Amino acid sequence: MASADSPSHPSPPGHVLLAPDRFPGALTAAEAARHLAAGLRRARPGVPLVELPVADGGEGTVEAAVAAGWRRVEAEVCGPTGRPLTARLAVNGRSAVVELAEASGLRRLPGGRPRPLAASSIGTGQLLAHAVRLGARRIVLGLGGGACTDGGAGLVQGLGGRLLDAVGRDLPPGGAALRSLHALDLRGLPDMSGIEVVVAGDSAGPLLGRTGAAAVDGPRRGASRDEIRLLDAGLRRWADLAEAASRTAARDLPGAGTAGGVGFAALAFLGATIEPGASLVLDLLGFAGKARGAHLVVTGEGSLDTRSLRGTAPIGVARAAARAGVPVVAVAGRRGLTGEQLRKARIQAAYALADIEPDAERRVRRAGPLLEQLTVAIADEWLPRRPPGPDRFSEHSPLS
Repeated sequence: MASADSPSHPSPPGHVLLAPDRFPGALTAAEAARHLAAGLRRARPGVPLVELPVADGGEGTVEAAVAAGWRRVEAEVCGPTGRPLTARLAVNGRSAVVELAEASGLRRLPGGRPRPLAASSIGTGQLLAHAVRLGARRIVLGLGGGACTDGGAGLVQGLGGRLLDAVGRDLPPGGAALRSLHALDLRGLPDMSGIEVVVAGDSAGPLLGRTGAAAVDGPRRGASRDEIRLLDAGLRRWADLAEAASRTAARDLPGAGTAGGVGFAALAFLGATIEPGASLVLDLLGFAGKARGAHLVVTGEGSLDTRSLRGTAPIGVARAAARAGVPVVAVAGRRGLTGEQLRKARIQAAYALADIEPDAERRVRRAGPLLEQLTVAIADEWLPRRPPGPDRFSEHSPLS
């Protein structure tokens, strides 16, 4: 459901909408959009362009909201290892976007060193509390890119709750410490009644077991087999006490295992709903309005492959553009989809940096100029030098 506060600015008729996601390690979504625009302005200076960086609920979601006109707000919070840091959220009227990766993400780990047993989501809870203090009545919580496997226990602590051991001492942060959890003190939690929380993410598996948060996300966070067992035991203890305190059986709900179990805490304590990240974020950004009247949409991401088909931002863009009757082409660092897969995804053509620069290191280092170079082919195939007629894009362009 679109937010009533979503910014809406009319786009020029006959424009090209530039809606890429980030190229991890190389370009943010906003940088990718700027390079696409720079290349197309040189290739077709008369064509109006609209830049709309996108995201799918993971890293870059706050940035995409800010680029679309939301207000950036900064807050001092705890990082995943407890070190203080400055994190951002986006605010628009009574709506807010909070991103797990901003406060509790892998990129926030000091030196990039994994801390699978001790990393915490406390900073994300602090960002949520800040959004509540700002008067948000609808909060979109993006859960991609997290560094923790703590079941969202840190999120509850960041909101003002206390996790206590058998002698009444506060537990240290992280999933492993949850094995010593004895009681919860939730008196410090803010009043969340009347506040809608929507998780932008996939409906991952349950919190516990072989398909749970520790088993699936633990290895990605650097956990060994023994550490995965420790984390799962801690999450089980956390689930027992959290469900009793919240009076919500959430451990087996779809999405409970999302982001190291942070989805569980959002379901149990915030009454959250979970929606597909890409479509939810596009709704927030007012994509449908900006695509109206466009002659072409250009989207993209670092790697366009079978993982993309599970719902990354470019696939969401292609589906949304198809509903508006607008053709879509994609740019990527690497392309791993067949022509048939692209067609089924509603992408008419795909262009890869790897096609013009086979060296991976140089692709990352020169991603911006290479994107600009790709726009020459996009302009030649999709943007005739004369203003396009009404039927120009009804024809199917050959796949690259």
